[in-house]
Amino acid sequence: MEKEKVLNTGFKINQNIISLEKGKLPPQAVDLEEAVLGAMMIDKKGVDDAIDILKPDAFYKDAHKHIYEAIEMLFKASQPVDILTVSTQLRKNGKLELVGGDFYLINLTQKIASSAHIEFHSRIILQKYIQRSLIKISAEIIEDAYDESSDIFELLDQAESKLYDVTQGNIKKSTETAESLVAQAKKRIEEIGKREGLSGLPTGFHKLDGLTSGWQPSDLIIIAARPGMGKTAFVLSMARNIAIDANKGVAFFSLEMSSVQLITRLISSETGLSSEKLRTGKLEQHEWEQLNVKVKDLEKAPLFIDDTPSLSIFDLRAKARRLKSQYDIQLIVIDYLQLMTAGGNNKGGGNREQEISTISRNLKGLAKELDIPVIALSQLSRAVETRGSSKRPLLSDLRESGAIEQDADIVSFIYRPEYYKIDVWDDEEQSPTEGQAEFIVAKHRNGGLDNIRLKFLGKYGKFDNLDDFSTPFDEFQSAMNDRNVTNDLPPGEQIFGSSFSNDSEVPF
Repeated sequence: MEKEKVLNTGFKINQNIISLEKGKLPPQAVDLEEAVLGAMMIDKKGVDDAIDILKPDAFYKDAHKHIYEAIEMLFKASQPVDILTVSTQLRKNGKLELVGGDFYLINLTQKIASSAHIEFHSRIILQKYIQRSLIKISAEIIEDAYDESSDIFELLDQAESKLYDVTQGNIKKSTETAESLVAQAKKRIEEIGKREGLSGLPTGFHKLDGLTSGWQPSDLIIIAARPGMGKTAFVLSMARNIAIDANKGVAFFSLEMSSVQLITRLISSETGLSSEKLRTGKLEQHEWEQLNVKVKDLEKAPLFIDDTPSLSIFDLRAKARRLKSQYDIQLIVIDYLQLMTAGGNNKGGGNREQEISTISRNLKGLAKELDIPVIALSQLSRAVETRGSSKRPLLSDLRESGAIEQDADIVSFIYRPEYYKIDVWDDEEQSPTEGQAEFIVAKHRNGGLDNIRLKFLGKYGKFDNLDDFSTPFDEFQSAMNDRNVTNDLPPGEQIFGSSFSNDSEVPF
């Protein structure tokens, strides 16, 4: 009985605490709301300073929301903002009597002498709004947490998503008008013109950038290939170009290889030292010096690698939001799609095709939410291997789900005929395939299709442009061939000498 009384007492105490919490007045600054609205109606500068900070929902008092909506409508229509125009707009909206009529508008303007400090006042109003939003979200999280039927991982994901939205200053994105979207599009086109036609992230592969104008924000890009084609090598080369040359943040989620293995590959491609030498650590003194000098740019690159195995889509979204918030990443790479799990209520007994569909749909949602391109590597089915002479992959070869093709904005393949002992390309020139690969754009929602040939350096785990390919490795070898000398130069002149004696290739 005593134990039951304690429990009952505790329950009553909790009830009292909850009732006290509900009795608190929400954070607000009504006096500042009045000052800001009054200043906007007497001074055009006040409108310019506050309009980018506030939105109607930021006002605590309903009457103030309606007044601000009227001011915002006048501003978007390039109309003057004053007592008369705001009164007329409120009358058109059917809200004039609701806010207290002209008398209330006059009172607002009489409470303020100028628009001085309006930006500071606006930010306090926004701060109160964020506080109210946090209270609302917290209450929803508490209520959902008491529900025994709710999935804990979905609850965590929803909670983090809502909190991320608050940090972006936009709880729920409203539907935008064609007028505002046209203005945004025109501004974007102007910016693109200044960047020599590239509207997205430059990959460093010129023909690919020419086809896509760079990877576009909110796009889901699938890069698929059979094992051994060089999927990881390609995205690493691309990530290197974006992080080092363009200085844009890249998040690389590797579910197959460790982060140290990946960075070793990058070191190999950056320094010109073969992967076998780096694995064994058998480097000459000049090669150690070469390594130390060449990795300096890589050390400073905004490249973030996460090698969490069996990563769920919920964990990925949470990690990606944090990286976007903290480091403003501009690209996400996932290696690779089939190793991810849907998480949530899926306990492994469901249909794998449905799980892949869920993952691809969520990846597209993540790309739109963060407004950055998301690249996911994918495996192809063995149907490629059973074909006749040409082993070039098709869209039907995507493994486990047609939803991947449906959700993706771009579906591409990597094809290396050399891997299948095919010595020449199947074209009119019959050019040799050695050291070459084809990047096949098989689906492009917003552009054309093409097969783009690239240079493939297996020893260094690297892809590069084919037409204008010129690196210190080739220059050094060419110089030695021209002078008809052997590779017995002094250490100071042996730039990449020892790496040419190694013909081993990196397994992919």
